[in-house]
Amino acid sequence: MSLRETTKLRNRVEMPWVGIGVYKMEDGQEVVDSVKSALEIGYRHIDTASFYKNEEGVGQAIKESDVPREELFVTTKVWNDEQGYEETLEAFDRSLNKLGLEYLDLYLIHWPVPGKFVDTWKALEKLYKDGKVKAIGVSNFLPHHLEEVMKDAEETPMVNQIELHPELHQQQTREFCEANDIQVVAWSPLARAKYFDAPVLKELSEKYGKTPAQIILRWDYQSGIVTIPKSVKKERQQENADIFDFELTEEEIKRIDELDLGEEGRNGPHPDTFDY
Repeated sequence: MSLRETTKLRNRVEMPWVGIGVYKMEDGQEVVDSVKSALEIGYRHIDTASFYKNEEGVGQAIKESDVPREELFVTTKVWNDEQGYEETLEAFDRSLNKLGLEYLDLYLIHWPVPGKFVDTWKALEKLYKDGKVKAIGVSNFLPHHLEEVMKDAEETPMVNQIELHPELHQQQTREFCEANDIQVVAWSPLARAKYFDAPVLKELSEKYGKTPAQIILRWDYQSGIVTIPKSVKKERQQENADIFDFELTEEEIKRIDELDLGEEGRNGPHPDTFDY
């Protein structure tokens, strides 16, 4: 088991279970160095977004690395003020140009902008049909958003990237995704380290000789959740990757599950009350 370990999306495209997130990394040397160090460690899944304003740096890191393009899985996202059918097609071209790539592995709708996300999805379907992207999906969608998209869709979203960690399970959304063969991806999987001192995490850290972060990322993996932890430090990137040499028991997974606080555990905005 390693960073090359993948899950198959509905259309059989392979997506690595663990990726590197680049949210809040500065464009330029910081993101270039961070992505290059991640690639050296063995990461092959990179998650960015037009909103992060660092796609050019991500592209530069890919260009400077010696990793063949076909080994990489690159995700970016269309931002809220870029949504709509024609606007999304233009936004995709901008992102692809900044990344310096000929195609994307995954393109996501960043947030379900009311009145726009259905048209935005139709644009993603065109990009997929035209072979410009290998898989398409959404981010921060709740079941009712997914139902609205799926009502007239030719393609059901292949991925839903949501805030997910032991204090915010989003169980209803996860169950809907599982029932519809939509792969869940966790953003903010470590919840900014805010509850690493939880007794169950400390206990399991001692038992397995792992950090609380590694315990959480292993919990993701064993729960069938793709995860994209973010770190600019090479040693932390290495730590986040080192989760394939131990296995939590079913009982231990249930104990971590008990950390769930429902909506009180949410750190980011709620999709229904986001300031669009």
